[in-house]
Amino acid sequence: MAALFRMSRNLLQMCNKHADIAMASSRALASKTPVGFIGLGNMGSPMAKNLLKHGYPIVATDAFPESGKELQDLGAQIVDSPAEVADKTDRIITMLPSSPNVVDAYTGANGVLKKVKKGALLIDSSTIDPSVSKEMAVAAEKMGAVFMDAPVSGGVGAASLAKLTFMVGGPEEEFTAVKELLGCMGANVLYCGPVGTGQAVKICNNMLLAIGMIGTAETMNLGIRLGLDPKLLAQILNMSSGRCWSSDAYNPVPGVMEGVPSANNYQGGYSTTLMTKDLGLAQDSATDTKTAIPLGSLAHEMYRVMCTRGYASKDFSSVFQFLREKEGQ
Repeated sequence: MAALFRMSRNLLQMCNKHADIAMASSRALASKTPVGFIGLGNMGSPMAKNLLKHGYPIVATDAFPESGKELQDLGAQIVDSPAEVADKTDRIITMLPSSPNVVDAYTGANGVLKKVKKGALLIDSSTIDPSVSKEMAVAAEKMGAVFMDAPVSGGVGAASLAKLTFMVGGPEEEFTAVKELLGCMGANVLYCGPVGTGQAVKICNNMLLAIGMIGTAETMNLGIRLGLDPKLLAQILNMSSGRCWSSDAYNPVPGVMEGVPSANNYQGGYSTTLMTKDLGLAQDSATDTKTAIPLGSLAHEMYRVMCTRGYASKDFSSVFQFLREKEGQ
């Protein structure tokens, strides 16, 4: 009798084990269902490619159809509008230049919310006004979907290498599902709090980045004017207390580093226009919260001037070139 009981128990355990494996396989299969991607620019394109590398079918669109050609050659399905993306997927990532672009992509005539599925997960990795993220979350909730803000840091290089940092705001219970996708594109995925907090962190980060880049450019320029070799100066700075990301990972002086925009006539990277936009968001937030940001305001003013002097489409590290040109006036 005891032997019969043990056989029954072992059989039951085997059945449960196979059931667990079947459920795990089902979840794994479900996790590889198509993912929508809207915005295939300098950042969006490599991010979408990394999702493809991890086995996710991609349905994508961009305002400029030619931007999707390379992704299409890799197997992605390119469609004509955000609404079509929403019709074919229930997890969508957006990576767009500004608040108006995001509003249009979600609530426009051919926007995501025209065809969004109930229960869909909408992840916005653009850098926009936190208040706009909150508005999109409310609009998505009315349609039965969930909106999360998840802006990124790291630049084009990190996007290509899947080493971005994501700052996520939204319902905490959705964070695990978000992290599954974002982990394919980044090395760090951090939960920041309710919708809009991801954007708040990103705005603070980019204000510091702009201030640091201007400081690095001024320092390098002064050293060169004092007769120092720029590579030697950068080497010493990067082993001293003045070290920062702009000096050791994104140096603005041509010839100091390879693989950064300053080595390519400031092409690619993060444009001066976008940095000016981010500093404007920081300025607006500072005004709303009555926060003093004297260096942030000066950085905003400098980048605004650069946009009027032919630097708008160049990487924001071109502030070094801008300073050198001002000396020549």
